[in-house]
Amino acid sequence: MLKAFNLLDEPWLPVRYADGRIAEVGLLQLFADAGQIVALAETSPPGLIALYRVLLAITHRALAREHGEWGKSDLARWHAKGLPVEALHAYLEHWRERFYLFHPDWPFMQVAALAEAEETRHKSKPWTQISLASSSGNAPVLFDHSVDTHPSQITATQAVRHLLGFLQFTPGGLVKTVRDSDKAGPLANTAAALPMGDTLARTLCLALHPCSIEPDTDLPAWEQPTPPSLANLRAEPTLATGANDRYTRLSRAVLLLPEGDGQHISQLRFAAGCALAEDDHAPDPMANYRMGSNGLVRLSFSEGRAIWRDLSALLPDPSGKHAKPAGVLGYAHRLLGALGQADSWLPVMVLGVACETGRPAKLVRWRVDNVALPTCLLEQEDVVELLRAALRDSEALFVGLRQIATSMLAESMPDPKHKDTRARARAMFDNGASAATYFAHLERRLPALLACLAQAGDHHTLWQAAQLHAIAPAWQAACRQLGEGARAIRACAQHEPRYLGLIKPLLPPVTKEATHV
Repeated sequence: MLKAFNLLDEPWLPVRYADGRIAEVGLLQLFADAGQIVALAETSPPGLIALYRVLLAITHRALAREHGEWGKSDLARWHAKGLPVEALHAYLEHWRERFYLFHPDWPFMQVAALAEAEETRHKSKPWTQISLASSSGNAPVLFDHSVDTHPSQITATQAVRHLLGFLQFTPGGLVKTVRDSDKAGPLANTAAALPMGDTLARTLCLALHPCSIEPDTDLPAWEQPTPPSLANLRAEPTLATGANDRYTRLSRAVLLLPEGDGQHISQLRFAAGCALAEDDHAPDPMANYRMGSNGLVRLSFSEGRAIWRDLSALLPDPSGKHAKPAGVLGYAHRLLGALGQADSWLPVMVLGVACETGRPAKLVRWRVDNVALPTCLLEQEDVVELLRAALRDSEALFVGLRQIATSMLAESMPDPKHKDTRARARAMFDNGASAATYFAHLERRLPALLACLAQAGDHHTLWQAAQLHAIAPAWQAACRQLGEGARAIRACAQHEPRYLGLIKPLLPPVTKEATHV
């Protein structure tokens, strides 16, 4: 394979400039323009966070190469005045040979050994193997109709972005080449958090992991001393040496096969990768943890559940009983403190892919959510606990509504006491509009709640009013599910007092007195 398509020069990274213009740039231009670029413009969530992780690894290693140890004061200077472009360019030029997408020995984020390995040299797979949004093998996708035996072509630019997202989010399971199965990617089934600045340069400063005392112990994939071999692929899972390793781990072995023009891909070689072992004491810097039934579990995306409902998982909890927020949020908070912006707001993007484990694992959804956190929530434990209590109240109120509505719907059906009737009523409520209505109304009031908490205002009254405003249309939506028959009218009349009792604690004092009279 000849050397071709160097990522330092070729335009492959989609970016959005401050004037609204969308363009694709190479790595050299991206860092030169980092102060004028607002953000990356990749549209797929797995590809987007994977690109940021690669840029963070490059930035971290470039700064370590130029400055050795650096700290909070250096980051504050770079955040205010811009990243040291010369150091970043010098690092990239030093490793230019490792940034060729097509290379006989070091293809970028790939395994050249697959070209000669007995298990793979005569086998190829369609490029959809590394596209989480494409139909491949026995994993169909609703709006994609790819056929493995007749793959289409994609550009090299698209291929590298698919590859990076796949390596980070691939679920664990069967592979059947080199090894029978393999571990999941670093961010599989994870809602990853990334603090956002008003420019790409500031985003990289906010999310940058601290400099190690021995920086050369944590190397990205392209700085490894030898290319990955078949022995590496067959080896037992290994712990990450640090964030640079995690951000660029070759969780699957892939070798892109260029078409004749060197600009398009339709086939690739594929095998098990350099498996990542998880360490509970060194979690991924972008992963948040919430309390599950058996302890802390990674925050992921659930059907019909917006990320704000798990907002407390993004906030510090010294007790360890409720949550463990992503390390990048702590990095950002410390930098804002060094900048004298401890009373500001921190925009956070939460994005990723959710999957159901099994054989094979099933990808079920991907999402991007955006929240803005007052920085007081990242440092004041009492304020965080007030927010947790408010969110618990809203969840408990909905549980009460669900119980009443389920009973009401069951009463409108034949044999209302039968367990199957209750199950059908519960499913009917869950498939209705009540949940979406209730939480959508509350979400609109969330910024006001956060602002009130930041200003030490009367957040309790504000949130009670928000819940009262949200539950009324949710109850009406449940009542509409009854229909208009006699059973429906009777069921509604029987259960309305229970609903009024549920909302009574939310009513203002004057309303309570008037209702009593």
